[in-house]
Amino acid sequence: MKSIRNRCLLSAMLIGGLFVPGVAVGANNGVEVSHLGPTNTLVRVTGDDNYILFPVQEVFEDDAKINVLVDGKLEETIYVKLARTKTDYTVPYDLSPYKGKNVVFDIVTNQNRNSVRDAKDDVCWDGMVIVDEFDTTNTETQWRPAYHHTPLYGWMNDPNGMFYKDGVWHLYFQKNPYGSKWQNMTWGHSTSTDLITWEHQPDAIKPDGLGAIFSGSSVLDPQNTAGYGEDAVIALFTSAGTSQMQSLAYSKDNGQTFEVYAGNPIITLDTEARDPNMFWNKETGEWNLILAHALEKEMLIFTSPDLKTWTLQSSFGKGLGAQEGVWECPDLFELVIPGTDQTKWVLISNINPGGPFGGSGVQYFIGDFDGKTFTSDTNPDGTVPTKWLDFGKDNYAVVSWSDAPDGRRPVIGWMSNWQYAADVPTVQFRSANTLPREMELFADADGELHVASVPSPELEKLRGKIVSSAENKNISPKGSHYKLPADGICEIDVTFQAEDNELVTFTIDNPDGEKVVMKYDNKNHTMSFDRRQSGVVDFSDKFPAVTSSPTFEKDGKINLRIFIDRSSVELFGNNGQFVMTNLVFPEKPYSTLNIESKNGTAHLDSLKIYSMNL
Repeated sequence: MKSIRNRCLLSAMLIGGLFVPGVAVGANNGVEVSHLGPTNTLVRVTGDDNYILFPVQEVFEDDAKINVLVDGKLEETIYVKLARTKTDYTVPYDLSPYKGKNVVFDIVTNQNRNSVRDAKDDVCWDGMVIVDEFDTTNTETQWRPAYHHTPLYGWMNDPNGMFYKDGVWHLYFQKNPYGSKWQNMTWGHSTSTDLITWEHQPDAIKPDGLGAIFSGSSVLDPQNTAGYGEDAVIALFTSAGTSQMQSLAYSKDNGQTFEVYAGNPIITLDTEARDPNMFWNKETGEWNLILAHALEKEMLIFTSPDLKTWTLQSSFGKGLGAQEGVWECPDLFELVIPGTDQTKWVLISNINPGGPFGGSGVQYFIGDFDGKTFTSDTNPDGTVPTKWLDFGKDNYAVVSWSDAPDGRRPVIGWMSNWQYAADVPTVQFRSANTLPREMELFADADGELHVASVPSPELEKLRGKIVSSAENKNISPKGSHYKLPADGICEIDVTFQAEDNELVTFTIDNPDGEKVVMKYDNKNHTMSFDRRQSGVVDFSDKFPAVTSSPTFEKDGKINLRIFIDRSSVELFGNNGQFVMTNLVFPEKPYSTLNIESKNGTAHLDSLKIYSMNL
């Protein structure tokens, strides 16, 4: 079995990984540096190797502006936190497309009252070298996830543009190729045949004259409505320059490379809008698009015959649901009501800030959609309820794959929170994706519909040997201890009944006292997750937290599947009816699970702790 891990070919085809000083292969100076003034420097490439390395120092809020000139013409503009006093790491810029041409970097560094200096004194100039190759080997084994998708190097946020075709799952994502903090938004690209093992691909869509490439969606066009061929892959995304507008790109090679539509932008508004998500509506025979009207805190719904010309039909959400932050990253899809032949539509609205425990969160609405207007279901009192997809702090920008097989609706999220995403204690990479989950409807004990996040069935392939197990035993106040695998990476599958017990507590910890405490409260039918002592937590005062979720049952019977990776814990309760996704950064792997009761009896039906096939 294969785990989610970073697989790549170290070649000029891939703009590789973060490069730490001292590990360059074939390094030589290969540059000529000319300082033109206190803020302006020209760097001319004199070598013939494949990459130039830019030294980065993360402490600064501002970036150097780098105009890339090829044979005297502006090729692109990138932004890099060039090192001033010390180098944290270096990032590569791919020179291979410009062999035999004159390449010059026109660099402007920032000056302000807090940073008055002459740029020629910065350390970055001596660290710029030309190299043939560079090492993308993972250097952060302590916290780099073992079975979650992560970027090969640098910053990652929203997943976007995902589609399935010919047995391959395509995952695109917001990426900074030139640093581990947000900037230079580009569509990175990874592929998988099993939703578990991911292979990094070359970047798919890069910033252009209309701006950076923000989030969007991709679809197959089997009827050739856009005119680029049967089953061409069509991507819509937000071009983010001075303003935000929507643009189109198309691919004729199954999403490996994209051509940008010459008629961009295809949607412009006089207010901020982003993250277009489109799908073919088989009932109406046209394309639908939902667009986040971010600052207005609503969603706009469009129709189109050809993916290029869009007509605004309606809006949804003004004054409804959580309204504290901007609305982003929408999705709209249809699900079957269990036990019936009826369906309901689900509208996802990611929101930041305003999540249930601060910062980012994912709210959703259940209702009806006629191809032009979405109408939300209401409570008995006529109000539209606010519902949350995840009750942890670290699941955001959740969107689904288009064209998934067998009627599935798999989704994936960005496993972080805007409150501290740029400050987490990793350097080579920042952020991972959640595990893939299937969207399903379920009715709670009172008959109200909710959305479950069911672990995708492929995840069972990760299960290795059972390292600890138990069944049919009482849970005592003294607690029972069970070993985790030596690396702490595992899945815990436990079923219990609280009976007349008040609390059932699950604690995962290590010998240093770092721990995560999860408590089921039988009186209030809630599950809490406490990571305040989970390991390194002092990088942000927003990180130590206790989150809590309703369990949507009334009988105290609970099944938990808990996935532990090197820097995350994902808890799925009762087949995904309640979910908590939280990052953790233990100094040593968690080694023990302790289960105990308080104020009454509880019964452990079964427990299995699986190592992972990595």
